[in-house]
Amino acid sequence: MDKKILRIGIIGTGFMARAHSNAYNRISDFFPELEYQPKLQAVCSRSAARVEKFAKQWGFDRWETDWKKLVQSDDIDAIDICTPNHLHADIAIAAAEHGKMILCEKPLARTVEEASPMVDAVEKYNVPNTVYYNYRRVPAVTLAKQIIDEGKLGRIFHFRANFLQDWTINPELPQGGEGLWRLDSKSAGSGVTGDLLAHCIDTAMWLNGGIKDVSAVTETFVKERIHQETGQVEKVGIDDACIFHCHFDNGSLGVFEATRYARGQKALYTFEINGEHASIRWDLHDQNRLGYFDHRDESIVRGWRSIHVSDSDQPYIDKWWIPGVCIGYEHTFVHHVADFLHSLELNKPCSPTFREALETQKVCEAVLDSASSRSWKDTGVDWKG
Repeated sequence: MDKKILRIGIIGTGFMARAHSNAYNRISDFFPELEYQPKLQAVCSRSAARVEKFAKQWGFDRWETDWKKLVQSDDIDAIDICTPNHLHADIAIAAAEHGKMILCEKPLARTVEEASPMVDAVEKYNVPNTVYYNYRRVPAVTLAKQIIDEGKLGRIFHFRANFLQDWTINPELPQGGEGLWRLDSKSAGSGVTGDLLAHCIDTAMWLNGGIKDVSAVTETFVKERIHQETGQVEKVGIDDACIFHCHFDNGSLGVFEATRYARGQKALYTFEINGEHASIRWDLHDQNRLGYFDHRDESIVRGWRSIHVSDSDQPYIDKWWIPGVCIGYEHTFVHHVADFLHSLELNKPCSPTFREALETQKVCEAVLDSASSRSWKDTGVDWKG
């Protein structure tokens, strides 16, 4: 079969650009059957020295320092956005206007108001699009989705999730600028809500349906920080911690927590779902295992079982190694790119699309509004995922 080459232009050279570049480079090795195969055509960053080095390391044909030139280039088929959040909207809208496919890092944007025109643009110009909520593509999480969709849990009563880190506890840590834009509300939009809880919310709605309303509290523990770019002490506008509870459309209750002030936790992301027949739980620190409890088991052997998701009949695993051998974080991006390429073959959307990611943005915004007003807030979510 003749392969169709998809020429990729990545904007950004940070952590996510590395993860995405690695994913594109692995596709031909592990998903050779795909009709579309990616080619790292160009990468863009404001620093010529940095982007040139990045291009050589990851195998790009060329590099740019102006993203507007990249989205207008005739030798680019798809734009991959790996920039700080405040740049997502302008890049995505321009890329759509030039007929480029778009793969965008999460969250979609800083606000619903900023994200909505992005959705309008990709739909107006009918360009394939997706947003990298990569934890959906952990094989154990995908297996959880399969188990839920088969009705094994029965009616769902509870969904709880947390995402805990500790990297911003130091009050001397500056905000803004290179490497620290997530601490600057002008660049990030919000703190842990858009950065960490957005992952939890996307996964939750994918597994359990739409979130109807929320009640939240947030806290900013360090109120002022030196801004890395200006050298001035400025008010901190992002949330360091957030807790919220909610109602799902299916009648179940949800509890969510995220913080960057949980000493000893680097990236503890967990969720648990309790149904009338069975429960499921998952932990990023042991991401190849899925906990499963089924009350219908015979009482003398009833208990939590640990499913090691590494066998070829489990999601994605047939592409990798032998049973019992684990895969890691980077593989979630390989899976996402593979699913996007396969969606082009089928002429179908690759979930989560911009429109689906907008629904996650609505929940994030309702959470922040609720914390600010100290009241319940409807999310306005219309979940069809």
